Amino acid sequence: MGEAADGKYDFDLVVIGAGSGGTRAARFSAANYGAKVAIIELPFAFIPDEKHGGAGGTCVIRGCVPKKLLVYGSEFRDQFADARGFGWEIEGEPSFHWKRLIEKKAKEIARLNGVYNGLLKDAGVEFIEGFGSFKDPHTIEVKLAAGGSRTVTAKYILIAVGGRAVKAPIDGAEHAITSDEALALGDLPEKKTVVTVGAGYISLEFASIFHGMGMDTHVLIRKDAPLRGFDKECCAQVTENMELKGVHLHLETSPTKIEKNSDGTLTVHYEEKNGKKGSIDAGLVMFGTGRKPNTDKLNVEAAGLKLEESGAVKVDRYSRSSVPHIYAVGDVTNRIDLTPVALMEGMAFAKTVFGGQDTPSDHINVASAVFIQPPLATVGMTEEEAKEQVKGDVDVYVSKFRAMKSTITGSKAKTLIKLLVEVETDKVIGVHMVGPDAPEIMQGVAIAIKAGAKKHDFDTTVGIHPSSAEELVSMRSKTRRINGSGDSKYLAGLQLDAATAAVVHLVQPRLLRTRALSCSMCTPATGTHERRLP
Repeated sequence: MGEAADGKYDFDLVVIGAGSGGTRAARFSAANYGAKVAIIELPFAFIPDEKHGGAGGTCVIRGCVPKKLLVYGSEFRDQFADARGFGWEIEGEPSFHWKRLIEKKAKEIARLNGVYNGLLKDAGVEFIEGFGSFKDPHTIEVKLAAGGSRTVTAKYILIAVGGRAVKAPIDGAEHAITSDEALALGDLPEKKTVVTVGAGYISLEFASIFHGMGMDTHVLIRKDAPLRGFDKECCAQVTENMELKGVHLHLETSPTKIEKNSDGTLTVHYEEKNGKKGSIDAGLVMFGTGRKPNTDKLNVEAAGLKLEESGAVKVDRYSRSSVPHIYAVGDVTNRIDLTPVALMEGMAFAKTVFGGQDTPSDHINVASAVFIQPPLATVGMTEEEAKEQVKGDVDVYVSKFRAMKSTITGSKAKTLIKLLVEVETDKVIGVHMVGPDAPEIMQGVAIAIKAGAKKHDFDTTVGIHPSSAEELVSMRSKTRRINGSGDSKYLAGLQLDAATAAVVHLVQPRLLRTRALSCSMCTPATGTHERRLP
């Protein structure tokens, strides 16, 4: 490792946090641009605490990756049932072993943690194992995991410490777990009832996982539907599909207390909006009630940093904080809490600070998915956002149908595909899907939307038959037309000047990040176009 470009400091860059965004920024700053870089991270553990974390961060160790592995595992229950519809004979009920899955999961996550450590080492980044906090604007004091402390200085500092799961402040909350513990459970409880609390994607995804593992699953949702910030019509379809599968969604219901019983089971007391009270006896209770930025122990006051009320680091579109040489990326900034977004922000940081290329983070038309069963995926505006922001008419195309596979298996879950088109420009400004393989399909669609595709482009594309995805290029008759009350035209695909881009940077992330919150005000939509297979 060479000398820092500025001899005043130990390093050109010190990164606090080796999650997805921090690792990407550190690697590219060192390997691509020759910066002398150190990264600070706690020792690896599956469940984080004040002394444990690990390279890879939330996504790799206790988020997206292990969750997706559990999602895969939970899907087999329905697949075994579907197989019978296609002529396969399966004697008896297939048995499931949670411990075996968790052991396999743990082995893979430990491997990925090693991969992240290797990537940093190969890029020439110095890995400092411990907890870092500010001593002054250019100095980080590290409490080393091996004991003692170390002080390092840097010309630039990048905060990438992510966030942590939080529980609702009710009596008995200590008896419940969060997604962190759920991904490392030694075994499922003897009492096969699980309660998840919260209407966000974390609560619903784990409800689908537990249900798929054979648990009687209940979800307590404070508002009248799940997934606030997603398209309301899609929210309604998600609600219908989950209830058809047997997941109990308790809408407009809030937990009030959790009691631990002498036999180890838990009783969740709740109150409905109408004042009616009730309880559920469960073997496990999990909070999926949001996450909080990990800034409370960074001693940001010593650096003069300004935080938002939520504790997030306040940044501009270049991820620069209120202190010009201190930057922040990922969930700690509370913009869009998604791993690919953190990766993009980390790359943009490296290009801007060390690559000589001013590269703002691009938060427009970020695709996302909710890995429930069947999943929801989306890119662009919801119908509600279009009505609020777009000036002029917007055509809404909706197709709702049973997937071909379901006609044989007997599944009643519906697929919903929805397009939003700005009438004046013919631009497709939003695409949404609830149904099998929706995330895989939406990733391809997102490229088209990012490139500014028009409805004409969709209409002149030949579909792949037979597939659910061909519906995207087959919808010719609009379901309804809405009138947008906004004061601007749709901005996707345009080359924006700095002033306009700054406005978009402030507005669009605010709208998109509501999708990661835990409550919803969605209501069932009407006027859906029904399409059935012949």
